[in-house]
Amino acid sequence: MRKNLPDGDILVIDDASPDGTADVAEEMGLSDAHISVLRRPAKLGLGVAYIDGYRRVLAKGYETILCMDADFSHDPMVLPKIVEALADTDLVIGSRYIPGGATPDWKFSRRLLSRMGNLTARVLLSVPTRDNTTGYRGYRREALQKLDFDTIKLTGYGFMIETAYRSYLNGMRIKEIPITFIDRRAGKSKMSGSIIREALFYVVKLRLQHIKDQLFGTKKK
Repeated sequence: MRKNLPDGDILVIDDASPDGTADVAEEMGLSDAHISVLRRPAKLGLGVAYIDGYRRVLAKGYETILCMDADFSHDPMVLPKIVEALADTDLVIGSRYIPGGATPDWKFSRRLLSRMGNLTARVLLSVPTRDNTTGYRGYRREALQKLDFDTIKLTGYGFMIETAYRSYLNGMRIKEIPITFIDRRAGKSKMSGSIIREALFYVVKLRLQHIKDQLFGTKKK
């Protein structure tokens, strides 16, 4: 990342990882003031980790915020493209499901599950974006500030759907750029049945609420 975005500051968020990630990052930070670490006491959920990180960077006054996985799944060569796109966009999504995007290492079952989940979110929520579960994103400060972190409850990959959907409802300008998602080199995916159920339940709940609002929202007092 330092090579591809030499002027950027790096915040590493660590959820008590047993592999010593935080220690390595902090040691690097001793010789590079652009690297800092946010240590969290335990794995409290993907969404909570993102929100803690967002609060930290917003408090420090950053105007452009980029998010990416640190397991080599997200190619840092895309970072300059995200920064460039943010010049006239509020949210940039690194998409696996637009022309040019790909998931070459995934098994068919995982690819099908991800595509169906994104299709369900796009159809039921009427959002224009094709990849609403990716974590490779870039935000302008204003887009993050309007997310209202205190009301976000999802902790798994549903968090990605919720933040994309809220950005859309907030009138943010959203752009997708293609990425090739390479499967992690080590460790296991955080995807699980409970995370998938959480995300799908959220999408269905929002759709039902939307229908309810259409039927009863204009009811006279």
